[in-house]
Amino acid sequence: MKFAIALFSPPSAPSSRRALRFAEAALQDDHQIVRLFFYADGVHSASGNIVSPQDETDVAHQWREFVASNRLDGVVCIAAALRRGVLDEQEARRYEREAANLPAPWVLSGLGQLHEAAQEADRLICFGGD
Repeated sequence: MKFAIALFSPPSAPSSRRALRFAEAALQDDHQIVRLFFYADGVHSASGNIVSPQDETDVAHQWREFVASNRLDGVVCIAAALRRGVLDEQEARRYEREAANLPAPWVLSGLGQLHEAAQEADRLICFGGD
C-alpha cells in the first residue's frame, strides 16, 4: 500500500511521535511512503534549530534521520514554514534574514504537493492539528 503522511503538530506533541512510528512500521511492512508533508506547527519538526532537553526524545532529529536514511520525499509547507521562521538558504536570502534553519533532506514547497501526494497514494494519513 502507498501512504501519504501529513503532520500538523510540533515535534514535542505525542502525535508527532505516533506519526514517526507509523511511518517506520509502514516501511518495515513493505509499504511505500509517497510523501511526508509537514504543515502548520508540523514544520517545526524540520527546523535544524530544535533542541530537545537531554531527558526527552529528540523527535525532530529522528524525523530528519528517518527521511534521509530512507530517501523519502520530506516536504515542508512553505507558507507555514515562513510564518514560523523556518527558512532554507534561498528563502533566507530572499527575505534578507541572517540564517537558514531548514537543512537537507527537507524541501520547501506548497500545498499542491500534499494534493499530489493524496492522488498518488492509496491512503492519506494525517496526524495532529486542531
